[in-house]
Amino acid sequence: MIRKLLLKNAACVFALGFTLACGFLMVEQSRAATAREIDVSADVALERFYKEVKGAEEFAKNAKGLLILPGVIKGGFVVGGEYGEGALRIGGKTVDYYNIVAGSFGLQIGAQKKDIVIAFMTDEALKKFRASQGWETGVDGNVALLDIGAGERLDTTTLKDPIVGFVFGVKGLMADVSLKGSKFTKLDKSK
Repeated sequence: MIRKLLLKNAACVFALGFTLACGFLMVEQSRAATAREIDVSADVALERFYKEVKGAEEFAKNAKGLLILPGVIKGGFVVGGEYGEGALRIGGKTVDYYNIVAGSFGLQIGAQKKDIVIAFMTDEALKKFRASQGWETGVDGNVALLDIGAGERLDTTTLKDPIVGFVFGVKGLMADVSLKGSKFTKLDKSK
């Protein structure tokens, strides 16, 4: 009897978590930002990145391209979802818009909002990213996530990874800052 009750409750928790995650993603997708809104948000996030991470501005100048994803939202209860939209900039100018979508399953509860900057350090890595129909971290390429603590400086001379990611400005109750399994898809913002 107890086992039957536990299985029933587990199924309810799973269904609730799945429903919340799907609803969360649908609400975010239905509220897709305009190109102008994304550019303004990306400007603000990039400015914050330069202020919070010492040496970030010099580092960004060495990158072949920067994908700036401001205000990426993640939420979950057993089943989680993540969504955000951002701008790919080359030479300081926006060339394309992308979204990030990720799903997860496991012990998790809460929500968070964060900014992400992904720096493409080689022409080859940038070209492969732009040519893909849906680029997935860990499958199509690896992103070296850097954790720069308060007072530390970003050292561009020791970084040799072709793709480097930064997660900053995290607000919320979830502690996960991984990009593993995140999928990036080019958006059509020409309308």
